[in-house]
Amino acid sequence: MAPAMELSCWGGDWGLPSVHAECLVVMAYARFCGAPLKVNVIDHLWRAPRGSVPVLILNDTVISQPAKILNFLRKQKYNADYELSTKEGADTLAYIALLEEKLLPAVIYRDAKECLNLLSNRLGTSPFFFGNTPTTLDAFVFGFLAPLYKVPFPKTQLQDHLKQLPNLCHFCDDILICYFRSNLSGATPAGQDTVDANLQKLTQLVNKESNLIEKMDDNLRKSPQHPPRKLTTLKLSTGGEANSSPNRLSP
Repeated sequence: MAPAMELSCWGGDWGLPSVHAECLVVMAYARFCGAPLKVNVIDHLWRAPRGSVPVLILNDTVISQPAKILNFLRKQKYNADYELSTKEGADTLAYIALLEEKLLPAVIYRDAKECLNLLSNRLGTSPFFFGNTPTTLDAFVFGFLAPLYKVPFPKTQLQDHLKQLPNLCHFCDDILICYFRSNLSGATPAGQDTVDANLQKLTQLVNKESNLIEKMDDNLRKSPQHPPRKLTTLKLSTGGEANSSPNRLSP
């Protein structure tokens, strides 16, 4: 019997298996491709093998960062993208780069909002971004959007905008129902006390970023020398620079 792969990650709440975006990416991808993972909830980051999450452990191999973990799973024959064309693989890298640049840090509210609009338009009425089967891109989009959608932050314009895009909300709900049904009660494997510290840190971080986003957005609206700008057009038909980073997914 093959040794079990263990994934160290933050715990969950509000119906989410984890409240950490990058942990959700790996957990969703594993469910999509059927990779057997034993999930270990980390209540304090210093307890993680490398001081951060997510971390995948198999025998003496320790891997961190979602892209590297997903590449490792693909080498273990757990591949959610085996039916994608070359162009669809390039599109995946481009959209992941967009998520990481515009949505994850949410440096400017307008950019993050346009990123959500682009994702909503790309998804359309399809259940997943490349049709009827979930892939790496779906794992990344779900990981980044689900906490923004589900966690009851006291004040965030970006969350309000996301809830005005019903196809993205249904996308998150459908993945939770189909792949994480046991987590819908809101309970966490290690109990509520285990993740309180992480939830508090997450809320503080988002509140701080939300206040910064609102101030920057107000300044941009009031300043005549800053006209509205568009996101850089993505060249989705080729891999281009998306493959230049060592932390990118392999095509």
